[in-house]
Amino acid sequence: MTTTGDINELAARLSKVFVEGPGTKGFSELFRPLLLLLAKGKPVSPDEIAAAIGKSREEVAALLQMLPDVELDDDGDLIGMGLTLRPTPHRFKVEGRTLFTWCALDALMFPAIIGKPVRIQSPCPVSGTLVRVQVASNKVERVEPSNAVVSVVTPESIADVRSTFCDDVHFFSSPESASEWLAEKPDAVIVSVADAFKLGQILAEHL
Repeated sequence: MTTTGDINELAARLSKVFVEGPGTKGFSELFRPLLLLLAKGKPVSPDEIAAAIGKSREEVAALLQMLPDVELDDDGDLIGMGLTLRPTPHRFKVEGRTLFTWCALDALMFPAIIGKPVRIQSPCPVSGTLVRVQVASNKVERVEPSNAVVSVVTPESIADVRSTFCDDVHFFSSPESASEWLAEKPDAVIVSVADAFKLGQILAEHL
């Protein structure tokens, strides 16, 4: 398990990738507005995005093309960017609407960005036990099981963020379950849910 100092160091490493690294142009500008729109639980049209950020439809289309792993439907509407309408293991319930996130850290970071309380549910990839977390915009209110933890890795870039980062960022039902997974992922670290939330808040501020 990491210490508070380690969380700050981890946040600095991740910020270099997600905020300052290659492929991040346009990412910070769009991140919060797109999450707020996606949190409404329906596909977001380019016109809606344009109105939200004060740019033309053509500028929005160009920006969307630069975003890593952005999810669009057949009509060209946005359906996922960290927060998604497509099912993943990480269920994210906000204002009665069920959405999903690409990874565990997304689920803990996004309540601070959208400013709303969220209920999270995600299965431990080792034990299969459901991890349930209730999060306000500024704190973790409840974690079940109470000793659940989160895995975190540091990718080299966000060019393929889902395969290099999200696919290895999970909720685990206990440190013991996480240790089995860590045996095959030596570059990962394990943090408490509370520390993962702190990490998410730091990253949210940077973004």
